[in-house]
Amino acid sequence: MRAIVHRRYGPPDVLRIEEVDRPAPTDGEVLVRVVAASVNPADWHAIRGRPYLVRLVGYGLRSPTHRVPGTDVAGTVEVVGSDGCGLKVGDPVFGWAQGSYAEFAIARADRLALKPRELSFEQAAAVPTAGVTALQGLRDCGRLQAGQDLLVIGASGGVGTFAVQIAKALGARVTGVCSTGNLEMVRSIGADGVIDYLREDVVRSGRRYDLIFQLAGTRSPLALRHILRPSGTLVLCSGDGPMSGLDRIALAAVASPLVGQRLVFFVARQRRSDLATLAELIEAGRLHPIIDRTYPLAETREAIRYVEARHARGKVAIAAA
Repeated sequence: MRAIVHRRYGPPDVLRIEEVDRPAPTDGEVLVRVVAASVNPADWHAIRGRPYLVRLVGYGLRSPTHRVPGTDVAGTVEVVGSDGCGLKVGDPVFGWAQGSYAEFAIARADRLALKPRELSFEQAAAVPTAGVTALQGLRDCGRLQAGQDLLVIGASGGVGTFAVQIAKALGARVTGVCSTGNLEMVRSIGADGVIDYLREDVVRSGRRYDLIFQLAGTRSPLALRHILRPSGTLVLCSGDGPMSGLDRIALAAVASPLVGQRLVFFVARQRRSDLATLAELIEAGRLHPIIDRTYPLAETREAIRYVEARHARGKVAIAAA
């Protein structure tokens, strides 16, 4: 089968398309014929091996342990191992796999769900990591309630476009922060208000929020807490750069016990039940993946470069079929 392979850490230039052996599923796994994958920031961090911390959490210290990158996947079930969680050959599925930048990939059966009929495979591949991150960040970590005011910093990105729509489905009033060129797109997916960070400092706006979901930007937690209500919550998910993101996470951990507001960081978990929740929202017409571009498998390097440059509006998909 064809697959994207990286045998050493580095920029997207280290990626090569090669013929490799097709993997075989074991107990609790299925083999997915990949129709589409999508790109997440975690993918290019894993390809570069930076920050170096990623090498200590299963990626390999000197060279990549998993040489075929990619996690988000949508495709059809090709082979089912024992305990396939009810999946059968031919089922259209979406979820998480190991090495989805390939024609076939292995996935745990409990990390796949049936693909919503309303979505193309490219759209379905855009959902798992970004959609579940938004859902867990707002519902579980942020404890968002109907009628509350939410500020999404980075509303035009992969997670941000899901966050705006999920928050509206939960009954919140949503303000999105993005650049000038993305204002109309963020409005179009349901934001009640938008702030152009190139023209307005959100901290100086004077408005206060029950929940701030920070997905981009460089403002510190201590600066953002000034626009949180006294019992409000700041949820940190990522940052513009690895070290700036880690700095803010550390600061939030130190400051949170000392102030009235909650300043928290979370890492999303891969849960099949959350894929099912997102599928219900999609089927109800309340959630729609935003795809910026789709690249063929042979142009995965270009897809990674585009996402790494932070130009993407919504998600970037890779078509494997």
